[in-house]
Amino acid sequence: MSSIKRLFDFPYYQLENYNLEKSLVSKKEGKWIATSTQEYIDKANAISRGLIQLGVQPNDKVAIISMTNRTEWNICDIGILQTGAQDVPIYPTISQEDYAYILNHSQSVYCFVSCEFVLEKINNIKDQVPSLKGVYSFDTIAGCHHWEKLLALGKDESYQDEVEKRKQNIKELDLATIIYTSGTTGKPKGVMLSHKNIVSNAINSTHRIPFELGKSKALSFLPVCHIYERMLLYMYQYCGVSIHFAESLETISDNLQEIKPQVMTAVPRLLEKIYDKIYAKGADLKGIKKKLFFWAIELGLNYKPYGENGWWYEFQLKIARKLIFSKWRAALGGELEVVASGSAALQTRLAKVFNAAGIPIMEGYGLTETSPVVSVNDMRNKHFRIGSVGKIIKDTEVKIASDGEILVKGPQVMMGYYKDEELTNKVIKNDFFHTGDIGEIDQDGFLKITDRKKEMFKTSGGKYVAPQVVENAMKESFFIEQIMVIGDGEKMPAAFIQLNFDFVKDWAKRKGFEIGTNAEEIIKNPRLLDRIQKEIDNHNKQFGNWEKVKKFELTPDIWSIESGHLTPTMKLKRKVIKEKYAILYNRIYSHNS
Repeated sequence: MSSIKRLFDFPYYQLENYNLEKSLVSKKEGKWIATSTQEYIDKANAISRGLIQLGVQPNDKVAIISMTNRTEWNICDIGILQTGAQDVPIYPTISQEDYAYILNHSQSVYCFVSCEFVLEKINNIKDQVPSLKGVYSFDTIAGCHHWEKLLALGKDESYQDEVEKRKQNIKELDLATIIYTSGTTGKPKGVMLSHKNIVSNAINSTHRIPFELGKSKALSFLPVCHIYERMLLYMYQYCGVSIHFAESLETISDNLQEIKPQVMTAVPRLLEKIYDKIYAKGADLKGIKKKLFFWAIELGLNYKPYGENGWWYEFQLKIARKLIFSKWRAALGGELEVVASGSAALQTRLAKVFNAAGIPIMEGYGLTETSPVVSVNDMRNKHFRIGSVGKIIKDTEVKIASDGEILVKGPQVMMGYYKDEELTNKVIKNDFFHTGDIGEIDQDGFLKITDRKKEMFKTSGGKYVAPQVVENAMKESFFIEQIMVIGDGEKMPAAFIQLNFDFVKDWAKRKGFEIGTNAEEIIKNPRLLDRIQKEIDNHNKQFGNWEKVKKFELTPDIWSIESGHLTPTMKLKRKVIKEKYAILYNRIYSHNS
């Protein structure tokens, strides 16, 4: 069983090559509960048999909606796929309307939910989804079938022949899953990924991840309903990595201490938060300790890999790692060999400081439509360059179109959008997927992303502005939590800013003045407004005159997924934000509304 063709081949490959005692590990009631590779396969087969008894047919759709990553998710995933059905993972915190839309569009026949929060949403829209026959929950919830009921139904092994028959009929080019991307505009799109799309991506990505096969531990917490974390879970299984699921985003620091993983994934937002926390602690130090802390940070900000800064820098870095950065490493469990960062652009200062600290953050690039990895950095063989998203992975071809758009061809390019041939034909031409991202490949083969094509705008003076580049620079300010650059068709760029309220309150306390008790008061404080202007002026220096942010308005509320400002992967919903702050927009550009 050496070759893997379909997603459900991964656990069997693991059994043959590593046979782990701790294949999947989740925390229940304060205890880490391990599932061995054999138990993982046995339970997945029981789920397959149970679903067949419920009447699930090949090409039926089964939804999985979970608030956290957990062992049950993986077992159900394999169990569903072995029946020839496809699974539809859904992001838990999207609106009920989107739940109903996705379940109807995919015509899902059954649904697995993690907990009461998700079940309540499903119950509210169940009568709008005629295809849905039943719901099973991972948590024990009164009035809902527990998933173990399905495992019990699947105890009857006489159905295993049918499972084997169905597995044999599934080919690598068959549809495996439909992943609905929220997108920054309009209705969710169903991205169809085949077994081959994801299998090839998982196997081709292993060449970039430096850990010991069969002996490493991973911490998993990024949502598994996104292809990024999900592809990595298959890759971990392929490499014999023991997967530990974090309890929640809030418990990550505790879980890191308990597990001491060698590998994990992150999104830039999380790394920004970790850095801000460390920085704030450093700012509270006194005397020599404080001096040493900021000396180490300064050193980190000048980091270059492969000893490019010369022996004196490397000598100082050694001391900084011993005195200061060792504490950072310890806070993340002390054994991290690689943190794969994706989903949005990583600020170069974070890449520099963390790598200087001996916490290797390797940025990669990809999209749901490319299953997802297109390129990724790797410290080995000089395959790492700060400010890039690494070199293109195996079997993948990338072209830069005449307008700068990144085009991708390879086994990971999706089958298309579900029930939307027109949109599919718009983005896939001559086997190349048009990413909508703008980028360049340097002479050494490193890919750089410069902006989203559809987010670039033109001022009334005819100059193009790439908002993400400006936003990323401005977000280096500790005062700014979120920022959106505006100005399409206007005479100059401007910005809406959501403050880092905790930092701002701290700052006012340190400076010894009253800033106000609520957000509405804080954003009107003249001293604060002056300070934000200084921050903007400072970061504006690196931009051409036409790109500089000329005016700004502070928003009182926290931008969040729940309030509709951000997509589930923390990207700005530009249209929504612009509509929410129409009054501020008109104030900036003095439009009479």
